[in-house]
Amino acid sequence: MMTTTTRLTRHCCTALLALGLSAPAFASADTMRFGGNFPNDHSSSKAMEIFKEELDSRTEGNLTAQLFPGMQLGGAGENIDQVSSGAIMGTWVGIAYLSRIVPEFEAMSLPFAFDSREDAFRVIDGEVGEMLDEKLAEKGFTALGYMELGFRNVTNNERPIKEIGDFEGLKIRLQPNQTHLDTFRDLGANPVSMGIKEVYGALQQGVIDGQENPYSVIATRRLDEVQKYLSDSRHFYDYIVIIANLDKFESLSDEQQQAVTESMDVAVEWQRSKAAEEAKTARQTLVDRGMEFTSLSDETREALRAATQGVVDDVKNNIGAEFVETVQAELDK
Repeated sequence: MMTTTTRLTRHCCTALLALGLSAPAFASADTMRFGGNFPNDHSSSKAMEIFKEELDSRTEGNLTAQLFPGMQLGGAGENIDQVSSGAIMGTWVGIAYLSRIVPEFEAMSLPFAFDSREDAFRVIDGEVGEMLDEKLAEKGFTALGYMELGFRNVTNNERPIKEIGDFEGLKIRLQPNQTHLDTFRDLGANPVSMGIKEVYGALQQGVIDGQENPYSVIATRRLDEVQKYLSDSRHFYDYIVIIANLDKFESLSDEQQQAVTESMDVAVEWQRSKAAEEAKTARQTLVDRGMEFTSLSDETREALRAATQGVVDDVKNNIGAEFVETVQAELDK
């Protein structure tokens, strides 16, 4: 099965050759700027370093990537706007932040839909990913690949999460994604949309009771310092998408485009493997640091899935049933 980046490589190279474009592969040095909101030590930021090294090697230093992780150029929303305007070449960002531009990404945020990371990548590497690529292109972006952010899990300072009633009234920070917010409303919580850079302080000051993130993000952002309870709610599976400005990408020669996508293929493959390792160790790290962990039963998980079925129906109404049904069909295979 083709990955997103493999599809992109073939499409771009074929299109350029058909037009008879034959600019020198690496005629002069050029630098592409990428901004990200993930910390330097997150696997996605490390993967971007691998991309930089691969690109330097493949182009003999004539096409380079300059990386600005850790919100050096602003938060996720700001980075996306910078890519859209062409101020920077690209960013790597959680897909929830793109739903305001491409609503079809909501279909990837169906609550309690994914049972495994293998299911999640089968979906994004197949027909669904191709459909999303087309929607991104319509908005002036190109997807260079999808990395793993992982299953999202709830933390809070009020009580352990054991059953559906434990969500009642909790003020939980979420990403600015309507499906995410609606899911937690249906669970009885009080969801709050907030940028990640504000979360630590808001938890420390008691402005919010909790938040939800993959274990690796909770650990790298040291949220265990301001949170007591941790669960394995796994309510959403989340991806990190690397997007680039479409016009800027297409202004590269066909050889340069191929170097970019092949370099990103290497980085994405490494990150997916690394993220799987981190998911196994990060939870234990959080427990070792003092968080109280509670595992949800299968019965509770089924109750949560049933309670949020209305969210799935709303997504179908909002973006059209095609995307949602295609995702569900892939998951049923």
